[in-house]
Amino acid sequence: MFAVIKTGGKQYKVAADDVFTVEKLEAEAGETIVTVGAPRVAGAAVEATVVEQTRGPKTISFKKRRRKHSSKRRRGHRQDLTLVKIVAIHPGA
Repeated sequence: MFAVIKTGGKQYKVAADDVFTVEKLEAEAGETIVTVGAPRVAGAAVEATVVEQTRGPKTISFKKRRRKHSSKRRRGHRQDLTLVKIVAIHPGA
């Protein structure tokens, strides 16, 4: 059985025991999160636990203007991520 959850503006197709990363959630490691499928399937719920709070790989944004009076800018960024494990999917009535 699988479920579709939405978090961080993205949708994920998940099954029990899946481990994946999502954009940062305000929860501590080991905390349980329950998502209820109120608008679509009455009574359905997805139960997940937060494995850890982590950061993604560094991406570098480099801009350069060519020729005379040129300038350069180098800027790095690391996205805050949350590693989540799906514990159970409870189907609706």
